[in-house]
Amino acid sequence: MSGFISVRNVYFKYDENENGAEQGFALNGVDLEIKKGEFAAVVGHNGSGKSTLAKHFNSIYLPTTGDVIVDGMNTKDDDSLFDIRKKVGLVLQNPDNQIVAGIVEEDVAFGCENLGVPPKEIRKRVDEALKAVDMYEYRRHSPDKLSGGQKQRIAIAGILAMEPECIVLDEPTAMLDPRGREEVIDAVTKLNKERGMTVILITHYMEEAVLADRVIMIDSGKVFLDGTPREVFSKVELLKQHRLDVPQAAELNYKLRSCGLDLPECVLDENECAEALMKLLGSR
Repeated sequence: MSGFISVRNVYFKYDENENGAEQGFALNGVDLEIKKGEFAAVVGHNGSGKSTLAKHFNSIYLPTTGDVIVDGMNTKDDDSLFDIRKKVGLVLQNPDNQIVAGIVEEDVAFGCENLGVPPKEIRKRVDEALKAVDMYEYRRHSPDKLSGGQKQRIAIAGILAMEPECIVLDEPTAMLDPRGREEVIDAVTKLNKERGMTVILITHYMEEAVLADRVIMIDSGKVFLDGTPREVFSKVELLKQHRLDVPQAAELNYKLRSCGLDLPECVLDENECAEALMKLLGSR
């Protein structure tokens, strides 16, 4: 069945590195389908190709070979570029790189103005977007006075105001402290669960990936594992072979099982781990 975003045998090579030498392929034959309304986490270590893949979803990068199809439109088609970027919004790692105005509500309105949205409609969209990420009360503040997590939520609001059907977040919490990470992930999860927005989260934090409907593991530019969080994080040995961690609760559960304790094959968070241990202790 065709997905909202279809990645078909995509290879991608950067032209050259800083020294002018030709590089190998950053993506090596990726096949992937993202369904509308899905919350998918794409996980991999640094240099695995996950951020390169993210930038293919809205035509920032185009495949060297292969195709990326967004809602029936090929990203290689210049005539479809505007429509593709209206459907798929991209939030980058550093929110400071996306903030362009001195007042929060003006920054959120910037994308809508570029799309030619009428002023009354912009006002409505900006207010709704800020409320969606719980930043409405800061609408007349300067972004410079906000925390990293708040800035990232403003960046997300700016994308939301353009009313995309899908939002791609390229390591949006990488530069944030734990509180900021929680703020951003809570906002993203809310958009998916309450609005049905398609969310693609690029991350290296396994605790964030656990919250997705689906986890896609990438290494050396290839997808090597794809499934629900429970399916993926039960394969601890395979993940370690690819230099990837698992959530701490899953790691503890795995080590205790290795010692012969009768525990579930996989737990995903602290609550599941505690429940499994209490059940085990109660049975003794």
